[in-house]
Amino acid sequence: FQVSSFMPKRILLVEDDPFIVDIYSISFKKAGYKFDVAKDCQMAQEKININPPDLVILDIDFGAGKMNGWEFLKILRSEEKTKNLKVVILSNHNQEDYPGKVSELGVLKFFLKVETNVQDLVDYLGEALK
Repeated sequence: FQVSSFMPKRILLVEDDPFIVDIYSISFKKAGYKFDVAKDCQMAQEKININPPDLVILDIDFGAGKMNGWEFLKILRSEEKTKNLKVVILSNHNQEDYPGKVSELGVLKFFLKVETNVQDLVDYLGEALK
């Protein structure tokens, strides 16, 4: 009898829409991921500082007066312990709205919410986290 040393990969979803959080949390947990949620970038930064995840799924827009995903990503990339953290964008905005940002800030992949079904993202994460 051998105990598996498999540790579930940890994912942090930075998303303020409770409906999206519910849908994704069910699917990610079913797929065997440890899953956490931050409702905005400030909360995400606190969680990452305490216990960095293996991958962050980041929304871009959190409303007026809140740090946006691009600003947050610049902070992550500027810090030694998070500069190589894997980040996937999940947004209502098209990637074309942000020319150059995806490659400039080291985003693995950009998913448009209306075009992405949950299983496609779960499948992608399986590849990205190998």
